[in-house]
Amino acid sequence: MHTTVAVDLTNHLVPEEEQRITGRKPESYPALLSRLSRQSVIKHFDAYADIAWDSDEFRIDLDDRRWELSESDPLGGTAWYQAQPDGVRARIGLHMFATFMKIGLQFEGVLKRGLLEFAAGVPNGSPEFRYVYHEVIEEAQHSLMFQEFVNRAGFDIPGLPRALRLASRHVVRLGRVFPELFFMFVLGGEDPIDHVQRTLLRSGRPIHPLLRRIMQIHVTEEARHLCFARQYLKQNVERLPRRRRLALAVRTPLLLSRMAPLMMRPSAQIIRVYGIPAAVVTAAYANNPAHRISMLEALRKVRSLCEELGLLPPVATALWKFLGIWEPASEI
Repeated sequence: MHTTVAVDLTNHLVPEEEQRITGRKPESYPALLSRLSRQSVIKHFDAYADIAWDSDEFRIDLDDRRWELSESDPLGGTAWYQAQPDGVRARIGLHMFATFMKIGLQFEGVLKRGLLEFAAGVPNGSPEFRYVYHEVIEEAQHSLMFQEFVNRAGFDIPGLPRALRLASRHVVRLGRVFPELFFMFVLGGEDPIDHVQRTLLRSGRPIHPLLRRIMQIHVTEEARHLCFARQYLKQNVERLPRRRRLALAVRTPLLLSRMAPLMMRPSAQIIRVYGIPAAVVTAAYANNPAHRISMLEALRKVRSLCEELGLLPPVATALWKFLGIWEPASEI
C-alpha cells in the first residue's frame, strides 16, 4: 500500500542528504549509501498518488498569467517579450516549462539506462546496487510526472535535438565502461535542472501550484541522486590511471557546455513558433551578463568538485575558459 508523503518546502530547506550536520562523525561511503537507500524507502513519491492531477487547483489554463516569465528571466525581461499580449506571454512561459520537462525526462531516460549498465557490473553485496535501483525507480516516477505535465500542457514537444538523442546511446554505455565520466554527465544534467528549480522556488513570485508541486518533489529526491553522484566520484576518481583521469578532465567541460544551455534557454521550436527575433535571443542569452552569471552558478558545484578531485590541469582549465563556462568562484 502506498503512503502519501507530505513534504513542505515552503521555506526551501535543503534536504538532509546535502546538509552538513555539525557534530556528526565522518560518514563512510557504505554508510552514506545505506542512509540514502533508507531515505528512498521512507521519503519517496508516486507520480499519480502524490499529485492531484484532476483537481481544479492543478488545472492548466493556457492563459494563466502565472505561466508568464518574470522580468528577471533573460527572455522575460526583454522589451520584445513584454510587448506581447498577455495570452502569448503565458503560452511562451508554459511552453518553456513543458519543454524543460520533456528534455528532463529524456535526460532521465538516458540516466536510467546508464545506471542499469552501471549496476550490472557491480559485485554481489555491493551497497551501490541497491541504491542505484532506488534511484532508477525514483527517476521513472519523475519521467511519468514530467510527461503527464507535457501531455496536459498540450504542446507537441520533440525535446532534445536529434543529434543529442543519437549521442545519448554512447552516454548509456559509459555507465559500464567509464562510470566516472557517466556520473559527470549525471551532474552536468541534474545540477542545472536543480539550480533552475530551486531558484524559482525561492523567488517569491506566484507559481502555478502544479508546477510548484512537481518541482518540490523533484528537488527533494534529486538531493539524494546528486549526493550519490558526487560521493561516487570522490570515492573513485583518485584511483583512476593517469591517462583516464586526463580523459575525464578534458571531456567533462565538453559535456557541461552542451548540457547546461538545454535547461536555461528556449528551444529552437519555441523560437520558431513564437517568431522570437534572433537579435532578441542573442541579447537575452549570448550577450547577457546576468544569464552568464546564472549559467556559471548552475555549474559551480561541478566545477568545485572538479577542483577538489584534481581535474583542472592547464589543458582542462583552458577548455573550460574556451567554452565560456569558467570563472573563479570568488568572481561569481
